[in-house]
Amino acid sequence: MKWYGKLYIGILIGILYIPIIFLMVYSFNSAGNMIHFEGFTLEHYQALFHNNKLLSVIFNTIAIALIAAAISTVIGTMGAIGLYHLRNKQLKVSLLTLNNVLMVSSDVVIGASFLIMFTTIGHFTGLGLGFTTVLISHIAFCIPIVVIIVLPRLYEMNSNMIRAARDLGATDYQVLSKVMLPQLFPGILAGFFMALTYSLDDFTVSFFVTGNGFSVLSVEVYAMARKGISMEINAISTLLFVIIIVGVIGYYTVQNIVTRNHHRK
Repeated sequence: MKWYGKLYIGILIGILYIPIIFLMVYSFNSAGNMIHFEGFTLEHYQALFHNNKLLSVIFNTIAIALIAAAISTVIGTMGAIGLYHLRNKQLKVSLLTLNNVLMVSSDVVIGASFLIMFTTIGHFTGLGLGFTTVLISHIAFCIPIVVIIVLPRLYEMNSNMIRAARDLGATDYQVLSKVMLPQLFPGILAGFFMALTYSLDDFTVSFFVTGNGFSVLSVEVYAMARKGISMEINAISTLLFVIIIVGVIGYYTVQNIVTRNHHRK
């Protein structure tokens, strides 16, 4: 790579990460502001862990993300396998196009659509905005992500293995559990972590479908920021950033272990 290419990447990384580092450093500022650094303190983190409301919101956010990622990974994987085996090419292209449209659609449009749908349903059933509506929304926008990650793995897989398994008398369930899923596991794992990240990161859709005293972290931080700068926001953001970094490192570690074991076999 040329020197100007390295310089460009360095500047780009600096633009992306310097504000995050700045935020993290000032989360330990005893002055309680973002103007000057007075001294090191953990009082903002202590205040965060004594704030029962924020702890409840963090728990809600993690619960929503884990459940939505798990369910969307199962549905998305089955959907990708269904698309792979679909013989009608026109129908396959149509379904893939609809899947991709959901990925590139504006979050405002998706959030407003869910709000209208849940409001209409609630008018007849009494369903209010809260945990259920946020969970359903997150599952819905995470499924296309899983499909688009798992599907290429299916096309990379050797189809002769499936034919050989069927010729040897394997049932559909055995082909799925013994042949396909082990081959797809890296893609499924990637889809799960991507869905988890999207769910944790989402603000716009969650903003439309939260209610009844239920909130997720992105919406809560937005509400706190509107009232003024609080070092608790810095503390929350720092903890989230560290957790995500650990998660990414963990993902690549697991992926490398799975790849090594696969090559040994």
